[in-house]
Amino acid sequence: MLQLKILSPTDCVFDGKVTHVTFPGELGSFAVFPLHAPLISTLIKGNIVCFPTDGDKQVFPIQSGFVEVNLERIIACIE
Repeated sequence: MLQLKILSPTDCVFDGKVTHVTFPGELGSFAVFPLHAPLISTLIKGNIVCFPTDGDKQVFPIQSGFVEVNLERIIACIE
């Protein structure tokens, strides 16, 4: 299980536990699962798709941003 927080310039768009999440990276889409290696990546226009532990898949369209993965915590800053 991962703790995901998605932040926009004006709001916290999502804050919750997910089983996994996919991001639109500059070199292609990539997924993050529990115990993923730490990383920092820029994001391009596309969709963040997350799978909350307590609900249905959620899709967040973005223009750009970056994401930091650190053990079981993911923080994405998006526009």
